[in-house]
Amino acid sequence: MSEVFSYESLVHAVSGAVGSVTAMTVFFPLDTARLRLQVDENRKAKSTPAILAEIVKEEGLLAPYRGWFPVICSLCCSNFVYFYCFHCLKASWLKGKQSAPSTDLIIGIAAGVVNVLVTTPLWVVNTRLKLQGSKFHNEDIHPTNYSGILDAFVQIIRDEGIAALWNGTFPSLLLVLNPAIQFMIYEGLKRQLRRGIPKELSSLEVFVIGAIAKAIATTVTYPLQTIQSILRFGQYNNTSTEKSKLLSSLRTIKCLLVNRVRKYGMLGLFKGLEAKLLQTVLTAALMFLLYEKIASCTFRVMGLSNNHYKRR
Repeated sequence: MSEVFSYESLVHAVSGAVGSVTAMTVFFPLDTARLRLQVDENRKAKSTPAILAEIVKEEGLLAPYRGWFPVICSLCCSNFVYFYCFHCLKASWLKGKQSAPSTDLIIGIAAGVVNVLVTTPLWVVNTRLKLQGSKFHNEDIHPTNYSGILDAFVQIIRDEGIAALWNGTFPSLLLVLNPAIQFMIYEGLKRQLRRGIPKELSSLEVFVIGAIAKAIATTVTYPLQTIQSILRFGQYNNTSTEKSKLLSSLRTIKCLLVNRVRKYGMLGLFKGLEAKLLQTVLTAALMFLLYEKIASCTFRVMGLSNNHYKRR
């Protein structure tokens, strides 16, 4: 029980949340480009700078930062939950022993499931707010009018029902593989660089292994991320007659994937991947760098540095 409510898990959670918020703020316009390409099917896939230039030209200079606040709120909560769960589960499971890639993967999946169930409503709202006021090239997309986070919650519950706040939950649960794979590769590379010695890695080492881990995880799971964005946006008409929600979700995912392939070929499943990789790899690398430095400084101040590194 002490591992679940430990000060160490709290330090990891706060460090992860602060690191992710700072990194996302720096690279936020890249995420805007990625989301437009995923959701607006009629927008031609161009290079990321060309997409951003087009958005600025059509919607103004601040358009790439539209929806920044709800995204940052969601990201802060999401990463706090994920890092807290990951490290308290790891401490409970290992009890001071050396971890292994399979252990990191299982713990990452468990932490991801908790994170998805708790924070999906925030991500649904932030997807809607981020795309509000955008000039879409797809005429089938209906404009929304939310005044803020709370108003978006109220309108969605009133007009679509409370279940709409968990739109895209099933692909999100499948996508817990993304951070799980990311953490498995990151922790594995970190152990390889340390070679059993409890030492602090350099900033460059942390940045590079963070980038590699995220690049692999993102490429593997990207088609599902596209489906997740479409479902969260709430503009997809689900005509499935399945009584089982699980079967209905599976059928919806299958239909969206098949329709995407029919319209644009296999590469259509990876539309916006360049922008996503650019954004997510740089963001993750910077996030891990900040997270490691903040956690390291905090533990050093607490006088727990050596023990901390031995346990990780």
